[in-house]
Amino acid sequence: MNVKKGEIVKSQIELTVELSVDEFKPYIDQGVSKISKEVKIDGFRSGKIPYDVLKGKIGEMAILEEAARIAINKTIEKALAELGDGKLIGQPKVDIVKLAPNNPVEYKISVAIIPEVAIESYKDLKIKPKEIKVEEDEITKTLDELKESRVVETLADREVKEGDKVLVDIQMFHDNVPIEGGQAQGTAVLMGKDFLVPGFDKQLNGAKKGDHKEFSLPYPEDHYMKNIAGKMVDFKVDIKEVYDRKLPELNDEFAIAFGLKSLKELKENIEKSIKGQKEQEQGRETEKELLDKIVKNTKFGDIPPMLIEQEGQTMLSELENGLAQQGAKFDDYLKSIGKSREQLQIDMLPDATNRVKVSLLIREIAEKENIKVEDKEIDEHIEHMKMHYKENADVIKRLGTPEYRNYFVNVQTSRKTIDKLLEWNVAK
Repeated sequence: MNVKKGEIVKSQIELTVELSVDEFKPYIDQGVSKISKEVKIDGFRSGKIPYDVLKGKIGEMAILEEAARIAINKTIEKALAELGDGKLIGQPKVDIVKLAPNNPVEYKISVAIIPEVAIESYKDLKIKPKEIKVEEDEITKTLDELKESRVVETLADREVKEGDKVLVDIQMFHDNVPIEGGQAQGTAVLMGKDFLVPGFDKQLNGAKKGDHKEFSLPYPEDHYMKNIAGKMVDFKVDIKEVYDRKLPELNDEFAIAFGLKSLKELKENIEKSIKGQKEQEQGRETEKELLDKIVKNTKFGDIPPMLIEQEGQTMLSELENGLAQQGAKFDDYLKSIGKSREQLQIDMLPDATNRVKVSLLIREIAEKENIKVEDKEIDEHIEHMKMHYKENADVIKRLGTPEYRNYFVNVQTSRKTIDKLLEWNVAK
């Protein structure tokens, strides 16, 4: 195996790795074996399909590409060792440069090198968190939500009034053109609450089941649906059902339904819960304020562009996963903000750059202060995770890999370092 090192440019270096025909041959055999377990050809056992037969079925390049993937996985660590220990950061980027039958294989590895990080100060910065208060209206809002969870609804053969729930079919138009996503059936409208747009529910007052209503309402300029923000929208609404809603009274009996002894105790629990949430939020804000302050007191060498790009992709994935957990589609979100995936990633570059800087300075401080994760901590964490996921064979397998062990060490070292920074800098 021949490894050539390029010049370091902006804390990035490129290695060119060449495998001779003879060095690559064993990986071709492994590629054939792997693919032949996944491809079915009559007359041949799984994993035992000859090269020429497999070539005729899927093409020679498919075999060579699989062989190259195996070769890279087996040789990349040795190639990176040429750069020495402790110099690399982030994930290497690999590109196959030359791949052809009966020829040497060549691939390039782009890697980021830890830039210089000169921290001016990271102790005794006197960060003072804001005082946490729970307002009475916050408790009232939570009580109202709890009341809603215990509401009793019954069909009502009468006109719609405040407090009712109304099931409606809706059609929305702008300039007589149907609005995309503006048609819905069996939609629930709570009277007294702003639905879709301020004033919508008031248009239904006095209507009965079977009635048809037509009206127009202006959408606010800052509405999240950009296609109708600031425009007049025409509505056609059919009343399908009317429900009378009875909310429970706020008293000790109401509190007992939630496993508590009195309304006073329920309010105290709510206050405690809200305070806990605010403390968590304040903790995140204090941590961000502290790290931002240290970043401003730090001089960085050339930050590898590929690190920033990788962090941007991570942020994009985090956003996409967060939307999916809320039941939303990423494509719909992009439409609502009028941007493509690429444009959004460009917008994220300043935050991605800052996150990379934070990561670099935490790494530097951990090294200076000798903050480490002991083997015992790692082993105990992995055993705990294995017990938690004992029914999931795939997770158990991943927990046993060196990659996961390194991942946990990085996360835990970062957490320990941030905890120390908070201890040194946040006023009690």
